[in-house]
Amino acid sequence: MPTWDERFRTGSYPQDPDPSPVLERYLGAFPDGRALDVAAGTGRNAVFLASEGYQVDAIDQSRAGLEITRDRAGERGVADRLNCIQADVPSYCFPTGTYDVVTISFYRAIDRLADLKEALAPGGALFVEHHLRTTDDVESGPSTDRYRFAANELLRACLDLTVLYYDERTEDRGDDRQSATAQIVARNTTGPRQSYPAVPRE
Repeated sequence: MPTWDERFRTGSYPQDPDPSPVLERYLGAFPDGRALDVAAGTGRNAVFLASEGYQVDAIDQSRAGLEITRDRAGERGVADRLNCIQADVPSYCFPTGTYDVVTISFYRAIDRLADLKEALAPGGALFVEHHLRTTDDVESGPSTDRYRFAANELLRACLDLTVLYYDERTEDRGDDRQSATAQIVARNTTGPRQSYPAVPRE
């Protein structure tokens, strides 16, 4: 099985992926400041956030992925807003109360989710999207259920935050492949009465 470095270098994984439409839609409701992109890959979220004015820490174990992320940020003129960190997410020590935004796309970080929530500043926003276990015929994502979320697993893991958006669905990716994903947007606030941002509809 090819390593992530090989996948990124050969282009078998997208080298210029678009950010999630959900992340784009909710970004206006997020606080400004510092962001963390976990398992950044080729910069799906990191470059987008830097382009929107955030100071971004992008962490990934793949040197090749981070090199592509850095190149993409340079092409967009935002390399000075990007700090690439080559490290293993399972063992990395995340700082506490530091980030205004934390994003995770297509990496099952459930074992580190408590630490990542603690890394949020008060009022900070968390965005997570990842593959789901499903009985539907899907061709995208991990080959086994071990690395997929179970139904409502991501939602239950974030109920100590204020959940602004949650969705589980199967959809056509546009490349003749089906994908089953869960997506959540949550805010680091608590309490029975809160304000909720008005965001554009899909």
